[in-house]
This record gives sequence, structure tokens and C-alpha cells, in this order.
Amino acid sequence: MTELKTKIYTQQGKESGEIDLSPKVFGVKWNSDLVHQVATSLASSARKPWAHAKTRGEVSGGGKKPWRQKGTGRARHGSTRSPIWVGGGVAHGPRKDKNYARKVNRVMKDKALSVILSRKFREGEIVFLNNLELDEAKTKQAKSILTSWKLIPNMKTSVDKKDNALVIALPSKNETLMRSFGNFSNLALEEIRNINLPTLLKYKNLVVVNPKESLQALYKRLGVKEDLSAEPELSLSPKKTSRTLKKATLKK
Repeated sequence: MTELKTKIYTQQGKESGEIDLSPKVFGVKWNSDLVHQVATSLASSARKPWAHAKTRGEVSGGGKKPWRQKGTGRARHGSTRSPIWVGGGVAHGPRKDKNYARKVNRVMKDKALSVILSRKFREGEIVFLNNLELDEAKTKQAKSILTSWKLIPNMKTSVDKKDNALVIALPSKNETLMRSFGNFSNLALEEIRNINLPTLLKYKNLVVVNPKESLQALYKRLGVKEDLSAEPELSLSPKKTSRTLKKATLKK
């Protein structure tokens, strides 16, 4: 896989360097079927059924037979709580004990997360900040920082969005940032280890704070091992044999 590089910005929206990204996380081919399957399964598992209709055995009353079985000329009935009676139970109604959970393998979840991260990276919807700090929990300071992010490419329209503008991924929990940015309804703050597919599908942009620490936690979660100290492989012509490769290695 080819190496991926992207720019790092300060919290004032200025460039401060570059960082290498793992192609296993940010260079994965788009797979709409996998993303749809995982997203619908997670939404179904999170569903909590509230509607609950009582059956004839759960409604009160109806212990006595309305009238005798024969001799009245009327239809036979055993209880006034039958579904055909007013005030009776409901037949085939919604039940709150229904289970909507769907099983999704961890490998599928991780792959779908990598797919959507790669899609956002290709479309320029991921921004890396070297740091994000505030002296105190003030919404006014957070507002000025958001305004300065308009200098970053592809971020001006996102910051001005009224709903689902961006999600800020932090390397660890930070109460000051949570309280400062918590008053904005168009963004959310999450720890990078808790980032998930529904959140990335809901919000347009992803802002990753402290990339070195955040990406390390993300790679660990996805089971990706990145060895930046590994030497590049030798490229040999077809005429060179394995003995030539051995000699080249020994010379090093």
C-alpha cells in the first residue's frame, strides 16, 4: 500500500507540519454493503421498544363468564376480556419484550470503521490538530477557535452548518473542553477510543486532536500494527536471484 501523508494544523487554523497515516485505516477501498450492514445492525441493536399492548391475560376483569353457554340465544362467550370485546385484550399487538438485537462480528465493525474513515479522508473531511487547549471552560474562547478553523480547507462550510457539523475526537477525556464546546448543538466531543460508525455517519467532519497519541489509540483498537522504523524492501530485477538478495542484506 502507498504511504499516506496529511497536514497538521494548530488550533488557530495554521499549518504546523505533516504526519504519516496507515493505509490499513485511511486507505481502504469503499464498501457500501459492509457499511450499510453494520450501520443498520448497530441501529437495530440500540433500538428500545416502548410500545406494549396487553393481551387478554394481562387486562383486568373478565374472571366471570358473561352468561351461560346455552339457552340465551346469544353467541357463546367465556370472558369479557376477549379481543372482540370493548376493553378487552389486544390480539397480535406490539410487545416490549421483542428483541431487535443483531449480531455483528468485531472484525466487520473494525473494517466498516476503516472504510468510512478512508472515505472521509479522501474527501478532505478529516482534520488533524496538533493540540487543543483552553485556559478555562469558556464558550466564548471555544467560539473564537471554531471561527479560526474556517482557515482550514473544506472546513468553512462545515463550521457554519447548523446541524451535524463536526465531531472532535480527543485522545483522552478533558472536562474543560467538554464544558467549553458542549453548548454548541452542531458538534460533538468524543474520545477517540469511543468513536463509532453511527457518529461518523451523522457528522460531516472529523477533527482529530493530538494525532500522535490519538492515532496510536485508534490503531490499537483496530488491531493495526504500524512499524515506522521498518526499512523499505529491496526492489530487484527479475535476473537477480535470492543469492543476490542475501549478499545485499549482508552488506548492510
